[in-house]
Amino acid sequence: MKSGARALGVAESYRAETSQFAGAVVRASRVADGFVFSTATVGGSDATETVCAMVDRLDREDIRYLLVAGLAPAWFNVLDLQRIHDHTDLPVLSVTFGSSPGLEGAIREAFDDRAVVQDRLATYRAQPERRPVSVNDETVYVRSVGIDDSAAADVVRAFTPEGGRPEPLRVARLAARGLVEME
Repeated sequence: MKSGARALGVAESYRAETSQFAGAVVRASRVADGFVFSTATVGGSDATETVCAMVDRLDREDIRYLLVAGLAPAWFNVLDLQRIHDHTDLPVLSVTFGSSPGLEGAIREAFDDRAVVQDRLATYRAQPERRPVSVNDETVYVRSVGIDDSAAADVVRAFTPEGGRPEPLRVARLAARGLVEME
């Protein structure tokens, strides 16, 4: 991958009712060259719209990939990767950092309102399956839309110079945590 290729990484951090979302535009050469920030409701259903609005506000044609940290930020505010891809026209990769049995049980336990549970489960079940990807002697789990599995793995590896966290997500996570600490 060319060193100037850019990815937008989106991560979040929360402490109370509002989750701080941070987006970091990072080149494959590890240079950060843009940021965007927003909020979503903890336990809400606005994370998909938040990510789409962040991409819109950046208004950058040089971003080639969109990486999001996880699938259910802000306490099960489940992202719809296909809707994000349809809105942004970018390949969308959800990257998680640990194996798990999935979120269905946790979603059922987290909410008392049956309609909320059913809505989140429907969104969650509509997402592509997670696939393990080996990166620098570590394993991450990737779901992707708008890019084939092999190319998605290549993108994750290209943007992960060390460890197992792609640089756009690492930088975005640091920025989101910094926002929460300022509250």
